[in-house]
Amino acid sequence: MVHDAVSRLRLDYAPVMLRHLSQQDESGLQSAYELGRGAMRDSVGLLEVVRVHNEVFLEVHASSRDLEEARRTARAAAALLLELVAAFEMTQRGFMEGRPAPE
Repeated sequence: MVHDAVSRLRLDYAPVMLRHLSQQDESGLQSAYELGRGAMRDSVGLLEVVRVHNEVFLEVHASSRDLEEARRTARAAAALLLELVAAFEMTQRGFMEGRPAPE
């Protein structure tokens, strides 16, 4: 069921975001990419993935202590979102390349 998959994504994504915001390394980005692939396999739509990201981000962002921390959080979260949706982008490109060229 897609609802269960969305709930699971949210539960899995929150610790990935928190870890990435504190470490900002490649492992967090890789984890987000893998979660995106899993969401796609589970038939979670791109809009739902972005909604989950935004919900988690807003919860984390609300705890920023000052403007500079809020900016760092926003930049790191944006990079994480790009990795989260990268699998969708690659699938779309593969689909578009497989289509016949318009005449």
